[in-house]
Amino acid sequence: MTDNRAHSGEIGPTERLAMNRTGSFDWDLDAGTIDIDEAGLLVFGLAPGTFDSRPASLVHRLDPEERARLDDVIKEALVSGRSSYAARFQVPLDDGSVQWTHVQARILRDRDGRAHRIVGIVRDATSEITHSAFVMELEKRRQRQTNMVERTTQALSRAVTVDDVTAALTGPGGLARLGADGFALGLVENGSLNIIALSGESLDVLEHLRMRRLEPGMPLAETVLSGRPLFSSSFQELIKDYPVLAPYAGRLRFRAAAYLPLVAQARTLGGMALFYRGRTAFSADERNLSLGLAAIVAQSLQRATLFDEERELATGLQATMLPRRIPAVEGGEIAVRYHSAWSGRQVGGDWYDVIPLPRGRVGIVVGDVQGHDTHAAAIMGQLRIALRAYAGEGHAPSTVLARASRFLAELDTERFATCTYAQVDLDSGTVRAVRAGHLGPLIRHTDGRVGRPKLPGGLPLGVASVFGDEEFPETRLDLVPGETLVMCTDGLVEQPGADIGEGIDALEAAVGSGPPGAEALADHLSQRFWERWGAGDDVALLVLRRSPDPGTPRAPRIHQYIHQADPQGLSEARAVVRRALRDWDMRGFADDAELVTGELLGNVLLHTEGGAVLTLEVLPEPVRRVRLTVQDRSSAWPRRRTPGEAATSGRGLLLLDALALRWGVEPRGEGKAVWCEIGPSSRPG
Repeated sequence: MTDNRAHSGEIGPTERLAMNRTGSFDWDLDAGTIDIDEAGLLVFGLAPGTFDSRPASLVHRLDPEERARLDDVIKEALVSGRSSYAARFQVPLDDGSVQWTHVQARILRDRDGRAHRIVGIVRDATSEITHSAFVMELEKRRQRQTNMVERTTQALSRAVTVDDVTAALTGPGGLARLGADGFALGLVENGSLNIIALSGESLDVLEHLRMRRLEPGMPLAETVLSGRPLFSSSFQELIKDYPVLAPYAGRLRFRAAAYLPLVAQARTLGGMALFYRGRTAFSADERNLSLGLAAIVAQSLQRATLFDEERELATGLQATMLPRRIPAVEGGEIAVRYHSAWSGRQVGGDWYDVIPLPRGRVGIVVGDVQGHDTHAAAIMGQLRIALRAYAGEGHAPSTVLARASRFLAELDTERFATCTYAQVDLDSGTVRAVRAGHLGPLIRHTDGRVGRPKLPGGLPLGVASVFGDEEFPETRLDLVPGETLVMCTDGLVEQPGADIGEGIDALEAAVGSGPPGAEALADHLSQRFWERWGAGDDVALLVLRRSPDPGTPRAPRIHQYIHQADPQGLSEARAVVRRALRDWDMRGFADDAELVTGELLGNVLLHTEGGAVLTLEVLPEPVRRVRLTVQDRSSAWPRRRTPGEAATSGRGLLLLDALALRWGVEPRGEGKAVWCEIGPSSRPG
């Protein structure tokens, strides 16, 4: 009854362990011998009967590094006082393979804690560790695949246009996200397959194959036509089926390729190809990954294509609402720019216009209808035409805006509009400007300074009529030859998260630092603002420059506008006069000219309500003389007075009599001009 083998065929414990390549050992530390059963010897790769019971003989087959690592584990357990230890190490076998071995041991100690014996088991753990390594490698591979999908999805989530999609796939990190060494992307367009992106070393040899009819003969085209993927593990085998690729065999440095259709909502948009240098086969997981990446790209392309189509429709609609051409103006140059916001179907109501007016004048306007949709664009088109008609009838600027406001209010819409409108006479430089809830203009002077004219504004168009306040105060500005007027909508200066005042300051600095020409300045401002900040809003920009008037080499000429509210204007004008005469090699007249300049400008700034235009020129006569003219808006002519000894004014005309060869006053537009000539005979003999 006590015999463990009472039942016929029963396997005992020792046999059970041996069948699972597990043995036991008993190591006498005092005697320095180790007793190990046959199963244990087989685990160490030793034949029974050849072992001499020495521990060193048991592990002599191990590589020195493995043996040293095992010794360290045992010594650390003995010294630390632990009661057990475990270790895994590799044992080389006679057939050249390597076996993973696992030892689990118990340390026996006496009452003083001294170790005197170790007993344990040793087993073949190759299958267990190999399976574990396989699982780990499989998990790593799946994690890599997951990361590829996540990174590609994240990169494409920010893509709005088709160009954005190709940039995300071919830009920095694009190939790494796809896990490929090369990439090609083709879209179906009008019966052809247009390769819109190539990325990867040596793929440039396929440049002339970018546009081909969508027909069999090329692997990517056949993938698109059939809707089925093609996985090729050998480029040489691929050439057998597609001989057209044979001329490129020696220059394409890829061994394998995956050709994948791009299908979204049952519509084939195109195809993409992934190329690999080292791969020779595609596992089921790798094929599924490739198809998953193709699905992500297809969805992004479908979304981007729809956006591009809507954007083209919206911008085309707005383009029809804006002037088809800008008329040329005599005496100046005008440049306009319009940039639409990248917001899909949404389109704004920003506009500009240049309107020929009677008596050689020109009307310029920049405005913005509330909202970003096709309704705003339609309202803008109607309002632009109405304002153009009112201006063309020759009405004053304030009347033009009042009528435009009434027109907008009668359209039965809740939308309002803002705008700045100006009538410009380039012959005289007179600008009459009005503003309806819009940004005022900037003026760039000939010396590069930029001013912000004060334009009292009225309510926005439409709102003004609803509230019965159609007053739009008119402000007169003066453009001297070479000065530039800049008008824009708020999209140019509004940066998300920033105060609009900062944007206006930045625009002022950019206008001052930009090139003088109207076209060049318009490009400069577009690049500095719209391209840098992105197109979160529509932008309309108008730049008008009055033609410079430098005179001739023998008769040079300069013009300078002095604002009444500019405290530095008088001193700067005097400095300009002195510098100009020095440059013209007429230093001898600089003191008199500077003194007269201060006197004439001082009278204007003190006794009138506006600024003045200073003109300094050289008269090309046998005896060269300097002619200095100060023009203002006042119709009151200077009066000769006889000041007393204590008087602080009234000596201006006496000064002119003393310093000028001759002088006079003449009517000029709505005001007058006081002029004088200074020459070699200007001082009394």
